[in-house]
Amino acid sequence: MADRVTSVPGVAGESGSPAEHRAAVARLVASFRAIPPHAPVRLAKRTSNLFRARERPTAPGLDVSGLAGVLSVDPRGRTADVAGMCTYERLVDATLPHGMVPLVVPQLKTITLGGAVTGLGIESSSFRCGLPHESVLEMDILTGSGEVVTARPDGEHADLFRGFPNSYGSLGYATRLRIELEPVQAFVALRHVRFHSVDDLVAALGAIVDTGHHDGERVDYLDGVVFSATESYLCLGAKTDVPGPVSDYTGQLVYYQSIRHDEPRPRHDRLTTRDYLWRWDTDWFWCSRAFGAQDPRIRQLWPRRWRRSSTYWKLVALDQRFHVAARLDARRGRPPQERVVQDVEVPLERCAEFLHWFLREVPIEPVWLCPLRLREASGELATATSGDRPWPLYPLRAGQTYVNVGFWSTVPADPSAPPGEANRLIEAEVTRVHGHKSLYSDAYYDRDEFDRLYGGETYAALKRRYDPDRRLLDLYTKAVQRK
Repeated sequence: MADRVTSVPGVAGESGSPAEHRAAVARLVASFRAIPPHAPVRLAKRTSNLFRARERPTAPGLDVSGLAGVLSVDPRGRTADVAGMCTYERLVDATLPHGMVPLVVPQLKTITLGGAVTGLGIESSSFRCGLPHESVLEMDILTGSGEVVTARPDGEHADLFRGFPNSYGSLGYATRLRIELEPVQAFVALRHVRFHSVDDLVAALGAIVDTGHHDGERVDYLDGVVFSATESYLCLGAKTDVPGPVSDYTGQLVYYQSIRHDEPRPRHDRLTTRDYLWRWDTDWFWCSRAFGAQDPRIRQLWPRRWRRSSTYWKLVALDQRFHVAARLDARRGRPPQERVVQDVEVPLERCAEFLHWFLREVPIEPVWLCPLRLREASGELATATSGDRPWPLYPLRAGQTYVNVGFWSTVPADPSAPPGEANRLIEAEVTRVHGHKSLYSDAYYDRDEFDRLYGGETYAALKRRYDPDRRLLDLYTKAVQRK
């Protein structure tokens, strides 16, 4: 493994040197200043992992060309400098040859580092490494005032460092981030453990989070899938360099289907580390079934390069634009459908209760589970972010284990009910069990409740300081009102 700082050349004009990066940032700032004062400010990018309804752009966006590269990797210091629009796919491709990866690699290849920090990201290492923004050491941010500032855990812009996560571009956009890396090994050995009771699964999950082990074996990665009240699984991963055969779920086989079994003992599997990191991307978890991509007759004709989340997202975007599914449902006499695409964080102690409610009230299966704990930071980061709720716009409690519950589908809509009825019921239940809901999809909170849940007073102060002319949409407008 290399032990020096390595510059990572960009591709097709992406940033690969300090000079190229500075030029890209200058173009970004110039494009910001060229937008008329009362025109909306947005990023000029073709992809998104948001599921909120958005207006079609009518004005030019910010020029982010050249801001999608990896600037450098320092294997000895275990850090990387990365442009804000760099996807995790590109980032992993740059760090993995050094035996390193980001501490948390979100599940989908086209999620950008800047997006995972200003929004939220999570994965199976989150029970020991927290959320992506917790491994950021510093970041350059283009604020709503048109100024690029460097935010660190301490210093002049420490308030922006703490308030940037979950601001969703309403305070600014990250142009560069320095992040921590961690070493990995060549493979991930998997154990899929079946449970016949949701309560038993949640109890086992909590024990693994506390100890880092299950049945005497180390657990480095932990997530799970609930198919029904009587069939659920924990997927336990361990780093290993022991050679041996590996599975491939980028072809005809589907990863989530491999989890299921009736055996009393865990089902074992092995993946290369890279394939493990992207195990969910090939079929967008299980959502590719909506496009027929899991039908063997269709799958064998579906080009392998198109079996990825970015392809499915484009299909969804086309459907949202032309309402193809709704028209087909109407022709078949099916009722209108309500989109229910959400990730929520529920305290471990209330997780089984929430799951029982969800399985009883919401006709969606499977659901994904991913435990997390805020990271126990050290040094300057610990001093600067210490406190019960160190990240004010998504105020999870330090020392508390949460379980992310992800569910992504549609349910029949009641034409006589208010829009978003199922989503509103879920929001109310999440609040009742003292959980939090990610804001990448539809939300229906009123303003007072939203401010209470998402650091309203702190956010207002940050908005006054970093976007005094309100060039950027505020968080409530972006997350709730733009329907």
